[in-house]
Amino acid sequence: MLRRLRQRHGTDPVTHVERVPPRDGLPARWPDWAPEELRLAYRRRGVASPWRHQVEAAGLAYHRRHVVVATGTASGKSLAYQLPALATLLADPRATVLYLAPTKALAADQLRAVAALEVEGVRPACYDGDTPRAEREWIRRHARFVLTNPDMLHHGVLPGHAQWSGFLRRLVYVVVDECHVYRGVFGSHVAHVLRRLRRQCARYGRADGPTFVLASATSGDPAAAAGRLTGLPVAAITEDTSPRAGVTFALWEPPLLAPDRSAAAPECGPVDGPIAEPDVTQVRRSALRETADLLADTVAAGVRTLAFVRSRRGAEVVATSARRSLDEAVPGLGGRVAAYRAGYLREERRELERALLHGDLLGLASTNALELGVDLIGLDAVLICGYPGTRASLWQQAGRAGRAGREALAVLVARDDPLDTYLVHHPEAVFGAPVEATVLDPANGYVLGPQLACAAAEAPLTTADLELFGAGAKEAVEALVQAGALRQRPTGWYWRHRERPEVDLRGAGGAPVCVVEAATGRLLGTVDGGSSHFLLHAGAVYLHQGVSYVVDSLDLADGCALVHPQEPDWSTHARDVTSLSVVSVRSYVDAGPVGMFLGEVDVTSQVVSYQRRRIATGEVIDTRPLDLPARELRTVAVWFTISPQSLATAGVDPADVPGALHAAEHAAIGLLPLVATSDRWDIGGLSTAVHPDTEAPTVFVYDGHPGGAGFAERAYGMAAAWLRATRVAVAECCCEAGCPSCVQSPKCGNGNNPLSKSGAIRVLDVVLSNLPEGQGQAGVAGQA
Repeated sequence: MLRRLRQRHGTDPVTHVERVPPRDGLPARWPDWAPEELRLAYRRRGVASPWRHQVEAAGLAYHRRHVVVATGTASGKSLAYQLPALATLLADPRATVLYLAPTKALAADQLRAVAALEVEGVRPACYDGDTPRAEREWIRRHARFVLTNPDMLHHGVLPGHAQWSGFLRRLVYVVVDECHVYRGVFGSHVAHVLRRLRRQCARYGRADGPTFVLASATSGDPAAAAGRLTGLPVAAITEDTSPRAGVTFALWEPPLLAPDRSAAAPECGPVDGPIAEPDVTQVRRSALRETADLLADTVAAGVRTLAFVRSRRGAEVVATSARRSLDEAVPGLGGRVAAYRAGYLREERRELERALLHGDLLGLASTNALELGVDLIGLDAVLICGYPGTRASLWQQAGRAGRAGREALAVLVARDDPLDTYLVHHPEAVFGAPVEATVLDPANGYVLGPQLACAAAEAPLTTADLELFGAGAKEAVEALVQAGALRQRPTGWYWRHRERPEVDLRGAGGAPVCVVEAATGRLLGTVDGGSSHFLLHAGAVYLHQGVSYVVDSLDLADGCALVHPQEPDWSTHARDVTSLSVVSVRSYVDAGPVGMFLGEVDVTSQVVSYQRRRIATGEVIDTRPLDLPARELRTVAVWFTISPQSLATAGVDPADVPGALHAAEHAAIGLLPLVATSDRWDIGGLSTAVHPDTEAPTVFVYDGHPGGAGFAERAYGMAAAWLRATRVAVAECCCEAGCPSCVQSPKCGNGNNPLSKSGAIRVLDVVLSNLPEGQGQAGVAGQA
């Protein structure tokens, strides 16, 4: 199939093909403690015997040791936690199990798997936001294997712990599936939700607490990550003994397009320095268009394919374009392709899952909502539109294909982006590098304080509780007392308000905004509050299941955007302006003319306008102003300063300094996911020829979440490796003056002006020639 796909272009778009050979499995005997009834149930489902890693993980869990099984996609992690959980439920008719998944789709899939075993007395049930209220009371009273998500545990179960007292008192296992997803701010919140769960179990008489069984994709140091998440010592099972089909993995770089000299130059907001006329450079065919064509080709050939796309809008665009191409070739064939993403209503999600599982759909364009362990039987190919941010996610997505034991195809389609371009030309960074460790920081004050407030609203906090919540808890409680949120009494700290604290686990920046069709009042879907300024501003184009709408108005107070159907020939792109001030310095490296810093910063950003661009050509039609409120963010940043003298010595003219720093900032942001488990959209940046707080040319890169998400710390600790890869990516790019593959950014609020590619290389040369190789390691960084 790959040979047929790569013949579509005049030039071969494949930069590398990696052959992942098949692997035989290592079976093991069923453990003696597994009841015959359960063994027979698995055999009826086609599991004649377990794999060795499943038995090892299940044995640790059965004997009440906290364990994480971190093995590849389709390695049977489900059996590793189902076996001890179900065996215990059969042996103890009062025992209960709680299963946590990061998505509703995964929980629903696991419910189907447990129910299909038909083990008497288990009574599994999903308890989430889609559960009808009439069923919730039955689940609380009678279900013994409850499947939910961290959000429902946080918003529904723990606040109503009295109604769940019987379930919590008898809780033996807590299964945390796909735990590598819990990273950054989201992971830090979930870590405290699990501590709140442990606290309530202890209050209701389970002094030893439940046993935690975690399942993860392959990741760096899974035991340490699982330990940070649960607050408990966790053993790790990492050797994958399951069989694996062979995979052909291709790195695909879309071809260059002929330069369009008629395209209008983008209008730019205020920038620090002169604005140069943009050079006319070649750009690549978009990864979305390339993925849509590949999806259409594979579906036309009868190959069952899943295309992973990084954004909701992108998933809609890929599905719509593929359907159109297929219908032109074979009328009606386009109906076998659909989009799948968060924000769909429950009925739509369930129908798409059913159609995919039963083969009614041949192709699906999905966000990472289907990256996780949903059992997509019989897929032959996976298309990955843009590097998903981590090698763990890349292999997780690629592993969706080949489940039936057949040879599989995986294709990474590079976006016009510095990191993607770097990876497709440096395959050793994809196939030869270890998988990243999961980054989370439960001590983040912006997470810890609100979570302690939630715990106090559930039951008064005691001194013993502060040890449970870890470092910084005492200081956070004192701050809550000073703020009037808690009242201290001899018996503990009490929540003072009638309403519960409003805490968003996923750090999305507010409650979801409903998208409503103005003429009919029909609810189309939702968009998280943090994205609403960019996706639902007045005039924005919003896509839903291939239908295009234009936003009439956005009411942030009511959380509602009114839209009307329209098929414009342009797309919309919001633009923002940002200012930044340094609050404090945590750590620094004095490297002569270069300084490397880590600390707290205040960031103010505001969406001020949006561009309308022709869909066919990318031509900018116009820029329209917006009147949206500014947003304040205190977060953690890494930044470096350079002396003007060293820049002059390196050949950077004073007039080129703003463009050189700006280009280096863009490229550094683009390459940060290479060393941290971040996404480009998790982080932001700012550069200036003279910053008032540093009094020097400075480049800032900051976490896009309140209090930070751990990404800046990771960048600071690996600054030399991070910036070296950045320098290579810029220098090796074939363009002359800078392009989206090296120094241009899709997020830039200044329209990617000014930029100096050659200046960025010189800036990075100065930094790397002075920065210690062991930057961030013990004994190198000074403490401010």
